Amino acid sequence: MNVVVIGLGSMGRRRIRLMKTLNSELEIRGVDLSSERQKQAKEELGIESYSELKEAIMDFRPDCAFICTSPISHGAIALECLNSGLNIFTEINLLSDWYKKAMEISRKNGAKIFLSSTFLYRKEIQYIEHFVNNEVVNYIYHTGQYLPDWHPWESYKNFFVSNPKTNGCREIFGIELPWIVKVFGEIVNFNVLKSKISNLELNYNDNYMVMFEHKNGTKGVMCVDVVSRKAVRNLEIYSENKHLFWDGSPSGLKKYNFETKTLDNIELYENIVKDSKYSSSIIENAYSDEIREFFEVINGEKSTSCHSLENDKNILELIDRIEGVNDRGINE
Repeated sequence: MNVVVIGLGSMGRRRIRLMKTLNSELEIRGVDLSSERQKQAKEELGIESYSELKEAIMDFRPDCAFICTSPISHGAIALECLNSGLNIFTEINLLSDWYKKAMEISRKNGAKIFLSSTFLYRKEIQYIEHFVNNEVVNYIYHTGQYLPDWHPWESYKNFFVSNPKTNGCREIFGIELPWIVKVFGEIVNFNVLKSKISNLELNYNDNYMVMFEHKNGTKGVMCVDVVSRKAVRNLEIYSENKHLFWDGSPSGLKKYNFETKTLDNIELYENIVKDSKYSSSIIENAYSDEIREFFEVINGEKSTSCHSLENDKNILELIDRIEGVNDRGINE
């Protein structure tokens, strides 16, 4: 199978590394406007690259594409790939204005669309879903990290989190809300407090506190920010018969033992794969698992992925409402 990876930044190179580990027989090439990134991909991964997607499609004739560019550029690239009959894998999308057209093309030519939602593949999230088991609980969840620390190798002003349309808080909501809805159920009501409390040069709110009400009666408080100087992902779930804690790390899931009055560690991983460039809560296992599922879907071994365009559209519409963005894309 011929695979083209569009965007050779940190995420594009991560996907290539993981694909080469999963299947050494894949033919992989890259696309990036930056000659420096092309050179880096060649030196690190042995990947030949193109400057233009059209050239890659004509010359390499890929079967599928991984879209690893800035979220604001996903739509145009995805539609070009789909119109060329390529199955596509996209990194997290923060704008859904191209979804309707993409679904129309997919229905006509059969090209498959697979959306990344990495946390749905985390073993901790799968355990939490089983633990909650559709019962009514309360939860408190804080997730955040100081924006300049996201990509310490470059200025936060130079990548997509500086753009209000694809801002850092919006990305965190985009990462977290798919699994929150899957675990706790449909959100039927919410209240929001938001503001800017940092001196970062941002034209958007840098912190949110949101109270959610779910369809089954579950209530949750979610705190999202780009100002926490220590990267944090702290979850607590509780009810009369349940109490669970998670610090975001693969070894940080703990269940309260009512009999011994102690916290019991929940061990879920035999082998944890880490990239030292990222915080301790980010592991490679889930990234590999969703790549594996993408190939299973396009090879017909699985019928659908766990996160569809329809699901994602609903999530992005919810984020618009949390941010206070109206149907014209203007913050109110």
